[in-house]
Amino acid sequence: MKKIYIILIFALVQNIGFAQKSKKEKKEARNEKINALIKQNEEGLIVFKKTNNFGIHISTEGYHAFFEKGIRENRRITKLYRVELAEKRHLREQKSSLAGSIISTGNSFIYAKLNNVYQLNMGYGIQYLIGSKGNKNGIEVSAVGTAGLSINFEKPYYFDVIQDATNERKNITFSTDTGGTYRINGASGFSYGWKELKINPGAYAKAGLRFEYGRETEKVNALDVGVFTEFYSKKVPQVYGLKEKNLFFGAYIGLVFGKRK
Repeated sequence: MKKIYIILIFALVQNIGFAQKSKKEKKEARNEKINALIKQNEEGLIVFKKTNNFGIHISTEGYHAFFEKGIRENRRITKLYRVELAEKRHLREQKSSLAGSIISTGNSFIYAKLNNVYQLNMGYGIQYLIGSKGNKNGIEVSAVGTAGLSINFEKPYYFDVIQDATNERKNITFSTDTGGTYRINGASGFSYGWKELKINPGAYAKAGLRFEYGRETEKVNALDVGVFTEFYSKKVPQVYGLKEKNLFFGAYIGLVFGKRK
């Protein structure tokens, strides 16, 4: 029995040794592959033809998520095809449960808000390589520009209110009586307003810089910063009492993750 235990322990130690050796060999092989790809990239060879990226940007007008497909033309130029989903917010809107002397006991709400504005952007662009990493710990800098069709989906913003005279509870859009004749209980929720959805087509353009970091060349890890402009066929009503406009300018910052192949 003692011999069996000794054999089992020996076999276990040997397996652990093999596993550690195998893990080390895989790591070394991976590092050699990365170094070879970096060297080829530095020599100007096109190692990867396509890129699939996902990103999230926070901007002065709200936030958006996007999917971006890149097709590399040469060492410096990559064609981009992008789809974005966004929510536009006014700089001066604020969530609150208090509006003047009216205390809300329900969901938080944005006083005087007229519409929730959602966007679908579909565009084409170019990513131009300014400076490669140069070494395995460097940062790659590219200029990125996209432009295309932008569609605003404007959904009326509803308030959950109680009428003072009858104590009746209802859901209404904002008017000058919302904080007078009615007591605001909170926002009505995401499901209200879809039947009254309005579409406002337009166009957009973005320009910025992409700073790609990380050692691996197959994976994309980057920081985006830039500016944008949007133009719509009709003015966009967002908050009561504030000037409506159909031309917007702003700035954005965000992260990009992806994979090359």
